[in-house]
Amino acid sequence: MSEGTSTPDLFSKFDPLIEQRRALLEHGLTDPFSLVMEKVLSPTRAICNGRDTILLGTYNYMGMTFDPDVIEAGKQALTDFGTGTTGSRVLNGTYQGHKECEEALKEFYDMDHAMVFSTGYLANLGIISAIAGKGDYIVLDIDSHASIWDGCAMGNAEIVPFKHNDIEAMEKRLKRIPEGAGKLVVIEGVYSMLGDVAPLKEMVRIAKENGAMVLVDEAHSMGFIGKNGRGVVEDVDVMDDVDFIIGTFSKSVGTVGGFCVSNHPKFEIMRLVCRPYVFTASLPPSVVATAATSIRKLMHGSNKRAHLWENSRNLHQGLRDLGFQLGTEEAQSAIIAVIMPDLEKGAAMWEALLHEGLYVNLARPPATPANMTLLRCSLCAEHTEEEVRTILGMFERAGKAIGII
Repeated sequence: MSEGTSTPDLFSKFDPLIEQRRALLEHGLTDPFSLVMEKVLSPTRAICNGRDTILLGTYNYMGMTFDPDVIEAGKQALTDFGTGTTGSRVLNGTYQGHKECEEALKEFYDMDHAMVFSTGYLANLGIISAIAGKGDYIVLDIDSHASIWDGCAMGNAEIVPFKHNDIEAMEKRLKRIPEGAGKLVVIEGVYSMLGDVAPLKEMVRIAKENGAMVLVDEAHSMGFIGKNGRGVVEDVDVMDDVDFIIGTFSKSVGTVGGFCVSNHPKFEIMRLVCRPYVFTASLPPSVVATAATSIRKLMHGSNKRAHLWENSRNLHQGLRDLGFQLGTEEAQSAIIAVIMPDLEKGAAMWEALLHEGLYVNLARPPATPANMTLLRCSLCAEHTEEEVRTILGMFERAGKAIGII
């Protein structure tokens, strides 16, 4: 190395974020991105910083994490099959439980094929990168989840984003794609930041009219949207027109893992060409046992779904009545986004709520759309009416203390 030169610091690109974090924490705020739950009491409560805290930021939509049947299935599998598979699904990593979990998914969605991944992130990464490669085109919503963007990049397809939930913009981009090129449209049923729903019926129709395959990510709608909890695709009656549905076990199912279901006749070849499936250790037996049990119970979860919708509407209306700005005009899902003036106020409000005994998610750019700072609330079917009223009181006190309302 010549004199006077120095090795570039590969961390220097993170300096603005490091400075932003330092500035927030030097004001004495609790770090909103390193909360520790010392003990989890139920799907809706935990001990955080020594205090009994209502959980309103967990994605535990159907409250299945403490379901006795689900827990018992996990314990039994742990006893019968041990702690892990120590291998990929295509080698020694497929146990009876993995096949049973895929059978439960096929039954839940009434589809021919189901493929289980180790996480929901890997499901998007694997399926998208395998089916859309160099020379193919992916038309996707600009607000798509990071796992969708990463799947597009990994497959090296041409990426064509369109303005969030804009049907006309999507159609224009589809019509510009060269004749004969492979086309995939990727849409989310519910978008996780604002909790808004895609206009799926029109989008799927336009995609099919333009010769595109359609993948819908139902991570935040599986379990409670649609008559049988199959998601927005079921709710707007387009299941027969969608080629792939991606989902996760870490939301309504209440454990960890991801999946893809499909009726495509060639779908099983995915097990040999999908790198994040082939080159990753499979889920532990206890995890797939809990997932399969939970999925089968969700098939009969209509009462829970109805109560979750009631909770969501009540909290949404209550927050609007208090004067908070929300991400949607009405409750469209179990996610309610409370828009903050800026990151500093958002962090202060997050901490004030934590001191009240309420945990929510602080979401900030670049993860959020339009550079917004949000307090993201995720309701659970196990929240009681009384808890929702208590939550509204906490928001009112904290909002007035911070000067947001």
